[in-house]
Amino acid sequence: MALKLADYRTEVHNDWCPGCGDFGILSAVQMALAETGMELSDTVVVSGIGCSGKTPHYINVTGIHTLHGRPLPFATGIKLANPHLNVIAVGGDGDGLGIGAGHFVSAGRRNVDMVYIIHDNGVYGLTKGQASPTLKLGTKTKSLNFPNITSNVNPLILAMACGYTFVARGYSFNVQHLKGLIRMAIEHRGTAFIDVLQPCPTYNDINTKEWYNGEDRAEGGGRAMPRVYTLESRGYDGNVDTEKGRDAETVMLEAMRKATEWGDAIPIGVFYRNTEIPTYEDRISARIPEYMTVPPAKQNIRQRDGTPVADISSYMDELSV
Repeated sequence: MALKLADYRTEVHNDWCPGCGDFGILSAVQMALAETGMELSDTVVVSGIGCSGKTPHYINVTGIHTLHGRPLPFATGIKLANPHLNVIAVGGDGDGLGIGAGHFVSAGRRNVDMVYIIHDNGVYGLTKGQASPTLKLGTKTKSLNFPNITSNVNPLILAMACGYTFVARGYSFNVQHLKGLIRMAIEHRGTAFIDVLQPCPTYNDINTKEWYNGEDRAEGGGRAMPRVYTLESRGYDGNVDTEKGRDAETVMLEAMRKATEWGDAIPIGVFYRNTEIPTYEDRISARIPEYMTVPPAKQNIRQRDGTPVADISSYMDELSV
């Protein structure tokens, strides 16, 4: 029987703040999963700490709520143990680009076939609104006594520099567009990263829904001029295609220029997509041909009587004191 959107929802009470952009991201993930038609047991959602960390509680698939900054190594281990699973990691900008920054870099270098979604609101929403790594230098939100004294990280440029083969940005209040990005990320072979601009109505009083919608730029009660626009609406192409002269370096440089746009015009969409790089699973299979057929999660670790398949007694003897 075909799965419906309702099948991906749980009965767990959602206690995010009213107006939080997390609701839009959650809906987009659920909608994208429903469109794939995959069995519920074939998807794993992994999260870290922060408001976004509760995401697995609200999606009716296997969920892993992990440690602060650690969703990527957990997700990597799950995917490599069973490469047939659809693995999605989610986390906040502080979780992924602060304490988890080292894992963010390593994940791009590997190119494991999984998806990573960052909820990007510029603040640490769960711990009362301190400046996160993506808050712009000089910005003063309501919880800061003084303007932010630290330069910000650009997640898109960092992701491309680290080797992510699918780099996109979404906006949590454009759910249909974000759903499409997540669907493309799931279908992409390699590590796909989506940075989602997500207003925090409680602690970030600068980059609000009204600000993204350009309501502050409406003159004399006239029509608002939205800051957010889609790359595809302006004919941008972020696909690497060597045969057509669109090599990775050329496309990446164009994408990085686009990624610096902010303020009056903020692009969302797919900035960079490279399908010509082998996945980490491909590289493992080149060394271990049977990897995809009998991955670690499918291997027997004990006999029927419970005794382990591997005999490590000699190793234990060496460790004995």
